[in-house]
Amino acid sequence: MRSIFWDNGLKLIDQTKLPEKLEIIECRNVEVLADAIKRLAVRGAPALEAAGAYGIALAAREKEFETVDELKDYLKKSAEFLASTRPTAVNLFVGIERALNAALKGESLEEVRELALVEAERLAEEDIERNRKMGEYGAKLLEDGDTILTYCNAGRLATVDWGTALGVVRSAVEEGKRIKVIACETRPLNQGSRLTCWELMEDGIDVTLITDSMVGIVMQKGMVDKVIVGADRIVRDAVFNKIGTYTVSIVAKHHGIPFYVAAPKATFDWAKKAEDVVIEERPREELIYCGNRQIAPLNVKVYNPAFDPTPLENVTALITEYGVIEPPYDVNVPKTLNL
Repeated sequence: MRSIFWDNGLKLIDQTKLPEKLEIIECRNVEVLADAIKRLAVRGAPALEAAGAYGIALAAREKEFETVDELKDYLKKSAEFLASTRPTAVNLFVGIERALNAALKGESLEEVRELALVEAERLAEEDIERNRKMGEYGAKLLEDGDTILTYCNAGRLATVDWGTALGVVRSAVEEGKRIKVIACETRPLNQGSRLTCWELMEDGIDVTLITDSMVGIVMQKGMVDKVIVGADRIVRDAVFNKIGTYTVSIVAKHHGIPFYVAAPKATFDWAKKAEDVVIEERPREELIYCGNRQIAPLNVKVYNPAFDPTPLENVTALITEYGVIEPPYDVNVPKTLNL
């Protein structure tokens, strides 16, 4: 099943309910979709790209308009509204822009609606195709018998299907390689334990769960051969991914373990540097509570950034749908991706 899809309306897997329950949300309007994005019912850079595009198609159909200009104005406002939900994830903006630009070429109400949906569906298909290509390139970096440590969730749930970092693992397994995965829980929302472990077990791929603080000891004991993570944005000097990724990269570098980042071209924001990126801060309640249980004093001060920047000097190679990019990145990234 795809994580997000159009079936007489926009539907998506509610990732906040996993692993206890597989539940599908039907987004009846842009407000419902925006809420799903904010509370991470849909998350992961490629999945957000599809959500942004489908959001424009949804906005075009959620109510009646008398003129084409009224509809187009509404789509522009909806685009701004959706873009405000997750300020760090560049893919979201890419999806919104693609569908909006396609829709604005329409000359009738029906044509505007049709163009938006066609572009969103095209983008979704492209995501699956590029993830497959990424997996094929990345699988060449894995040896039979490797144990891969991953952080957060960069699997099919973070994309339309197949996955980025976990797509590399899936492709290697599909080739017949025996691959094991160590998944970090990824506090505070546990995307690793809830999502990565769930989807790998669904696929019959060997996975072991550890706490985030165990990264050092498993590398020290020689239990990890390579690290593969995804990305929410890649700029000229850093990779932005789930908070804690930077720490994993430091420990991997200390132990001489290759640290790979798998991400599509749409995740690259090469005109910017780390200092230009706004890092989203999540609600304090995510640290105060674990589920419904209070685990910290209600009035304690909280700092809860969603992402951190991993310097590109800590990254062994970038895995993309156009191939594996190795240092020097400043030269090879623009050349490989035609930026």
